Formats: sequence, structure tokens, C-alpha cells
Amino acid sequence: MDLGLQGQGVLVTGASGGIGGAVTRVLAAEGARVALHYHRGRDAAEALAGEVGGVALGADLRAEAEADALVPAAAEHLGRLDACVASAGVWPAEDVPVGELSLERWRATVEANLTATFLTCRAYLRHVARVGHGCIVLVGSTAGLFGEAGHADYAAAKAAITGGLLLSLKNEIVRVAPLGRINAVAPGWTSSAMTTDVLDEVTVGRITATMPLRKVATASDIASAVAYLCSSTAAGHVTGQVLTVAGGMEGRVLR
Repeated sequence: MDLGLQGQGVLVTGASGGIGGAVTRVLAAEGARVALHYHRGRDAAEALAGEVGGVALGADLRAEAEADALVPAAAEHLGRLDACVASAGVWPAEDVPVGELSLERWRATVEANLTATFLTCRAYLRHVARVGHGCIVLVGSTAGLFGEAGHADYAAAKAAITGGLLLSLKNEIVRVAPLGRINAVAPGWTSSAMTTDVLDEVTVGRITATMPLRKVATASDIASAVAYLCSSTAAGHVTGQVLTVAGGMEGRVLR
């Protein structure tokens, strides 16, 4: 099926990471022109931009001025900006229960995930108000659906993204763009640079015990779902939804 993304401009935040990079490749393969945001991964983002014919743009999305400047820069480089994929985020690998969780880590995790997503959406929605159309795909996590012991900070931030923020914005975007859409993808455990160190054989066995499809997702699995939601051809009547890409994961052990 042709997703109708040929020639469209898309901003992908966190494009130097595993999921963001895969999203960039899939969108480019569908004919979209991509602005690749990076924070610290400049080399990776620029290499991928060269590969797909996109442009790499740096910004710390926790900083208001930098987030505000990113969207206009992307629109200027691409000539148009039809969609924004807010995939930038950080999962702190250390297992820390709430009773021992420092306020410093809590704030850092919320800033890197929820605040960065808010500032990205705010900047993009200002662009949507100017041009009258647009689409946002948020990237959440199954941690926000089922919780994640030892990572309550991350789970809370992702739950806010795919809950209150998503459901509010899908009703706000239509005030400035009658056909504007906002959806989210909630990946489960996904093989990426962020999770390589923790996805050993024992952990994978424990994770897949909650899933009928007994495998860890690839970044491409997530990227395909994002591309679908970016498409007004395929998903033009879909908004305010969370598409979970996690092999049928449940909040219980199946085997």
C-alpha cells in the first residue's frame, strides 16, 4: 500500500537513536524528506542524513529556546513540514525503587521524556496553526501502560505522554487544523543501543513470558507503526490512539 508520504516533510526527534534512526529510514524509503534531530549523537545523525538525503539538526529539547527553534529550522530546510515524530527520550538503565529514587533522577527523567515531548509538540503545533495541517506521532512505552518496577520515573513520564498529553492534544490540534491528527506508538522491549546491555538471555526469557509472540521487537517493527500513523492515506481517520507494538504483551505471565 502506498502511504502517500512521497515528498512530505517530517521531523524526527531522537533520530540518532535506534528507534528514531529506524523511523527515519522507513519514512525516507516511503519518499518522505526527513529532518533528523539529535542532541549528543551528531555523528550518527549526520551520517544517516547523508544516507537518506535528509538534514541533521541539533537541539537540547529540554531547553525551551532550542526546542522552539528546531521546528522552524526543519520547515526551512525541508520547505514544508507535514508531520512530527517525537521519539526523543531516555530510559535510565539502573533499577532504583521509588523508596530510594533521588529527586535529581526523577527530575532528569521527566525532563528528558515528558518535558522534551511537550516542548516539541508545542513548537510543532505553532507551525500547524500557521499552515493549517499537520500530524504528530508520540513515542511512549509499555512501561506507561503496565508500569515498570525500578523505573517508576520513566513509567510515569511515558504514561503522561500517552495518556493526558495525547488525549488533550488530539482535541486541541483540530482547533487550528480540522484534519490534524495526534497518535502514539507504545513500544515494548526493543533491541536498540539503549537496551543492549540489559537484554541478556535470562532477561529476554522473563520478558517474553508475558507475550504470545515470543521475541523482542526490532526498531524496524516500531518504525513501521510510526510510518502508518504518519500517513493520512492509511490512518487519516485515526487520532488519539495508542498503537502498542509489543508482541501482545500483557501485564501478567502467560507461561
